[in-house]
Amino acid sequence: MKENIRITILAENTVIEAGLKAEHGLSFWIEYGDRQILFDTGQSNLILQNAKTLDIDLANTDAIVISHGHYDHTGGLSSVLYIALNAKIYLHPAATEPKFSQKASRATYIGMSDSAKKAIQGRHIIWTVTPAQLLSGMSVTGQVSRLNDYEDVGGAFFVDEDCQRADELLDDQTLFIESSKGLVLVFGCAHAGVVNTLDYVSKLTGDKNIYAVIGGMHLLNVSPIRIANTIEAFKKYRVQKIVPLHCTGQKAIDAMENAFDDKCLCLGTGGQISF
Repeated sequence: MKENIRITILAENTVIEAGLKAEHGLSFWIEYGDRQILFDTGQSNLILQNAKTLDIDLANTDAIVISHGHYDHTGGLSSVLYIALNAKIYLHPAATEPKFSQKASRATYIGMSDSAKKAIQGRHIIWTVTPAQLLSGMSVTGQVSRLNDYEDVGGAFFVDEDCQRADELLDDQTLFIESSKGLVLVFGCAHAGVVNTLDYVSKLTGDKNIYAVIGGMHLLNVSPIRIANTIEAFKKYRVQKIVPLHCTGQKAIDAMENAFDDKCLCLGTGGQISF
């Protein structure tokens, strides 16, 4: 018997519930039976305030999954770890490495803060180069295989301040959950590529049907061809619920709404979806 699943958006670029606040970032509170998982921690400690408003006790966090090491997904980590004393942490080793973006020949540090790196020291960490199971029916992909020729990481990302060494964002990982209706995939930004990730999870599980996808898809500045290929992949895997958030981009969201109508849900901070 599959566990009941409820996913609450603790932080996102937009907000849909009064009394909550939004920020450029992403964080999900995932209830899976009687277990609680925090997926990403937003850009700041805003998730503490939103969690309190939503009557969510972060002290009960059983595990924290970090999708990748960018600041807008790890900013609240140190604050959460001060509260969630027994939580295991699932992250790829590259998530703690320096990360920079380049815009107009200017480098900006966008990686995990020193306080977050310090906070994870001495904690129970599961390093996810390869897939790892959190619970029966819930796993993370670890490093995702990248096989197609039209998906890239979605921006000018580097591991050095001189912007000479590209960041392949090998730390990008996705959570996948078995529900009674099929697989549910939770993205951070899908820097490995949405299609690459769907194909990889399908290969890992042997499941050709994916019921739902939720999260950032980093399609903000991509070509129409890549958006079209992403939509075709959703059709291939018979996706029934699509919740595009954070870095997906309005053009991609509009295309998904046109292709899938009410299967595509527009949510924000405070939004919930149950399976």
